[in-house]
Amino acid sequence: MRPADPDRIIAAARGWLGTPYHDQASLRGVGCDCLGLARGVWREVVGEEPFPIQPYSRDWGETGTREVLAEGARRMMIEVSVADAGPGALVLFRMRTGAIAKHVGILTAPDRFIHAYERLGVIEEPLTCAWRRRIAFAFLFPSI
Repeated sequence: MRPADPDRIIAAARGWLGTPYHDQASLRGVGCDCLGLARGVWREVVGEEPFPIQPYSRDWGETGTREVLAEGARRMMIEVSVADAGPGALVLFRMRTGAIAKHVGILTAPDRFIHAYERLGVIEEPLTCAWRRRIAFAFLFPSI
């Protein structure tokens, strides 16, 4: 499996900027959450989603033994080390110590990313040290 062109991923993600936040939605310009943004970029760049997404909790502090989000990404994306993640990579964030990874974003530069954030919608912002230290997994979108 070859990775998709990072410029295509970034352009698609930027097309979602300003989309309002809406839990478990994935409609550009209408509403999405962080996973919905990733799903929408997938549809625009890769194609049809390979499997349905089951309802999920909004609890960023959720604990457990399974990294469900990472397991799902491994089924359809190319896993890379966090250190090797560059622009165009999908990154999964562990928002609290001991919690499972429950937030996603797309890197747009070594120091910037796009994500959907409650109350703010889809935004591009600096990848600060606080955000960077929360990255738990990184994946590349596959090419079609």
